[in-house]
Amino acid sequence: IQLNLLQETTDEMARNGCKKVLLVNGHGGNESLLPYFAQTQLDKPHDYVVYVQWGQNSHPKNPLKKDPLDMHAGQSETSNTIVTHPDLVHMDRVKQESGADQKHDPLPETVYTGIWWYARFPDHYSGDGSLASKELGEADMKSWIDTIEEAIRAVKADENSLKLQNEFYEKSHHPLDTKQ
Repeated sequence: IQLNLLQETTDEMARNGCKKVLLVNGHGGNESLLPYFAQTQLDKPHDYVVYVQWGQNSHPKNPLKKDPLDMHAGQSETSNTIVTHPDLVHMDRVKQESGADQKHDPLPETVYTGIWWYARFPDHYSGDGSLASKELGEADMKSWIDTIEEAIRAVKADENSLKLQNEFYEKSHHPLDTKQ
């Protein structure tokens, strides 16, 4: 359903004149889905390109970041929420549950299962939200904004992707005519 929703949405955007569609990943659970969706666009010709912005640019380690396990509701996400929705953060409650890795599955980190997250973090909390601060949230948000701004500028300036995509479609439909 998710891939169909993305396909119908991007097709409709293209019908309305958008020839460059930038998907900005705002959640870790989409780290595989969105690039896969972009790759599936090569299945048939499109008159538009799907771009995926994922991750942040490398930046010097922030001295305010102290949580090595920082994932869901840990130091960074709690800091970001302090900036965007401070009314939702209750610092007096962050120590009520453990964000430690429970290690319920002995598989190495290089082996993936669909239940990996629950096996490690059954409370769906990873890290230490008590280390959160407005300063870290502001720095993290600025980094994200800068990264997205850079992606938008790059996509707007891109004149190669659609040409390469069309070349790929043509050559994949006539593989015997493609020079080796």
